[in-house]
Amino acid sequence: MNDYGSLVVVSGFSGVGKGTVLHRLMEKYDGYAYSVSATTRAPREGEVNGVHYFFKTQEEFDAMIEADELLEYARYVGHSYGTPAAFVEEQRRQGRDVILEIEVQGALNVRRRAKDAVLIFVMPPDADTLAQRLRGRGTESEDVIRGRLEQAAREAESVSAYDYIVVNDDVEACADRLHALIRSQRLRTGSCLPFIGRVKDELQEMHFEE
Repeated sequence: MNDYGSLVVVSGFSGVGKGTVLHRLMEKYDGYAYSVSATTRAPREGEVNGVHYFFKTQEEFDAMIEADELLEYARYVGHSYGTPAAFVEEQRRQGRDVILEIEVQGALNVRRRAKDAVLIFVMPPDADTLAQRLRGRGTESEDVIRGRLEQAAREAESVSAYDYIVVNDDVEACADRLHALIRSQRLRTGSCLPFIGRVKDELQEMHFEE
């Protein structure tokens, strides 16, 4: 009915496990493409242009902004990062559901540019579980963890702007719920207008005996 892929923006608090869930989603199910960002930072060892990032000079990146070729962009630690609209569109036309993993502000910027984007926020079962996961990583000081929890509290104010939430209580179950949710978007009435129109035309062309 609808072979055009969805643009799926996934956000979540630091430590909620969204990266792990998305890795499992794409490992388990076919038909997904992970959005490749453009960046002005230099490639790291082993990184391939067009696979890990589209590596650009600052001048090239600024030209993309000027030409309105980015769904969203931001500066981080002295470098520019953004989502090329052409790459996303090409993947969607090939029937793939494109996953864009970005923070809250970037997600809201995508929604302003791509009205049909589906915004999904990955939530922890509760705040205590989030704190336990952050501490369980054992890679950050208590001050850093406290800062991440404070950031989560601020981000929580924007969750209501998202279309859906999925709770990561179990990675496998969360990946399955996310897959079902994304695939269901192809059955939305607005996504199936050509199919609906075709059936309507076929019905109107029928001749019924009185």
